[in-house]
Amino acid sequence: MGLVIRLTRVGAKKRPQYRVVVADSRYPRDGRFLEKLGTYSPMLAKDKRVNLELERVKHWLSKGAQPSDRVARFLDAAGLLKRKARNNPEKAIPRKERKAAAEAAAGGGEAAPAAPAAAKPAEAPAEKPAEAAAS
Repeated sequence: MGLVIRLTRVGAKKRPQYRVVVADSRYPRDGRFLEKLGTYSPMLAKDKRVNLELERVKHWLSKGAQPSDRVARFLDAAGLLKRKARNNPEKAIPRKERKAAAEAAAGGGEAAPAAPAAAKPAEAPAEKPAEAAAS
């Protein structure tokens, strides 16, 4: 049984509210859970959004429960868990530039051999008049 600490949505339409719960990883997201550990209300001010029962969270972490990405952020902010940094260097590059770079890289391998071949005929006529002038 893989234990997960995750969010379960309980709010009305356009009014999200979540419970922080411990559940078996096979249970549905909004379905059965083992214990409620707190709440998350994204509509509130930042200092009032997350309420956690820290002692119970510590208990379930010691039992091997794995937090979801969002819950790991909450636990990192509370000082219970150190979240490892993520690295996506392409996120800062605008999409158009990424797409152009990808096309250039894909097309660059095929276009590179054609470019030297095109340069050689341009050089060849320049050498022939020089040879004719020398004769």
